[in-house]
Amino acid sequence: MTVSSSGDAIETLLRAYGLKDERRTGWQLRGVDDPESVAGHTWGVSLLCLLFGERAGVDVGRALELAVVHDLAEAETGDVPTRADSTAETVDPDEKERLEREAMAELVAGFDGASPPVDADGLLARWEEYEARDTPEAVFVKEMDLVDMCLQALLYELEGRYDPAEGDAFREYDDLDEFFATAEPRLRTELGRELVADIRERYEWAKGGDGTGDGDGTDGDGARGDVGDEPRGHAEPAEVRDRWNRSADRSGTDE
Repeated sequence: MTVSSSGDAIETLLRAYGLKDERRTGWQLRGVDDPESVAGHTWGVSLLCLLFGERAGVDVGRALELAVVHDLAEAETGDVPTRADSTAETVDPDEKERLEREAMAELVAGFDGASPPVDADGLLARWEEYEARDTPEAVFVKEMDLVDMCLQALLYELEGRYDPAEGDAFREYDDLDEFFATAEPRLRTELGRELVADIRERYEWAKGGDGTGDGDGTDGDGARGDVGDEPRGHAEPAEVRDRWNRSADRSGTDE
């Protein structure tokens, strides 16, 4: 078989496609069953950009371009989670940035001489723009990145995809609380804060707490709430939605 001049581009694309199988590390540490891939997360961020970009007043097309490439380096480096738990082992941020820049440089170089031509420089420029957070679109995409993580935590909580009693990787936070703890301080826009606050309220409700108390998912006396008297993680999605909508004030009160 004769390899065409686009052979390097195909090999590089195959490397990039590794994101489809690269699992998000934070969910793995928490013992989530069959956690999403980095590519799945990227799709979620892209959908959020499409839905909320106009409201945020950004160039939706540009935001989508940044969203698609924002985690591309992780095809080479793997997913390195941001942790709020002070006891967790973490990677030095400067070292993480260095490794990701090297990974992007290698990926971009793989497109050199591709036929038909590939806008490799544009790919790198979009990634650099996202990393710098100097444009409204880059800030917005990062907000949607954090919103997506919180939405995923809510989904896993509703579906009961992990055992809160298992695992020692999350020592300072219960359940999936640490994902909100890492997201909330980094939000920079009113839209991002509004969306995460709504998701957080539903997440606390899904845990069985009142969603308005001390944030530990209890009803104030250390016990799980009894919304509908159903065990967490066993309600069908449509049923969960209906029960939420019927809740008088969305605060976990009995129906």
